[in-house]
Amino acid sequence: MNDPYLDLPLTADTQDLYTVRTAIRQALRAQLPRFHGTFLDIGSGLQPYRGLITTAPSRVEHYIGMDLAGNTATTYHKVRPDLLWDGVRIPLEDRCVDSAMATEVLEHCPDPGTVLREAFRVLRPGSPLFITVPFLWPLHDVPYDEYRYTPFAMRRLLEGAGFTDITVRPLGGWDASLAQLLGLWALRRPMPAWKRRIVKRITLPVVRHLLRHDHVPDPMSAPMITGLMALAHTPRA
Repeated sequence: MNDPYLDLPLTADTQDLYTVRTAIRQALRAQLPRFHGTFLDIGSGLQPYRGLITTAPSRVEHYIGMDLAGNTATTYHKVRPDLLWDGVRIPLEDRCVDSAMATEVLEHCPDPGTVLREAFRVLRPGSPLFITVPFLWPLHDVPYDEYRYTPFAMRRLLEGAGFTDITVRPLGGWDASLAQLLGLWALRRPMPAWKRRIVKRITLPVVRHLLRHDHVPDPMSAPMITGLMALAHTPRA
């Protein structure tokens, strides 16, 4: 059975979320064979990827969902984190984690360099860290929306935290960017309900067409991008 979060269908009512969720899911699935042992989900929220992370080809044996103490069970529909943190220091010992990720988290961190250094500290040598961040996205969790990242800033942050073997690439290019903005405009711009019903029917076929023709661009070509994924590793001992 398809997961309604991971395998969101593209409809008139999902076109605001479809582009970003699909891109993150595809990027994450491509990295599953790298994940193993104890896995730390930094800023896990609703833990939508828990089932994916703990299923082959992943070799994760123990999943730890970590989130803020202030994000109560009510906030996340009774999904409780396995571990609480303060958004800065990870309450784990050095080198006790085999793999980790932070999806759509670093844009909320006032000091992302410190968070990445903490991730580096708890990861064992040679361990992977998977990251996604938005680029084109509305202000959210206001006022706790801090940053948008370029590929070059993300690489510098990871290098500054000690990571090596770093890959940073866009999640979508020009066409996906326009599709994402159209979907967000159709579903989230304030407008009367009757007008929204018309608008989202008009934008849906355009969004479909754009997504079929999108390709991931080279960041050096100065493209428009939807967001970023990054994969980095702690140095091997």
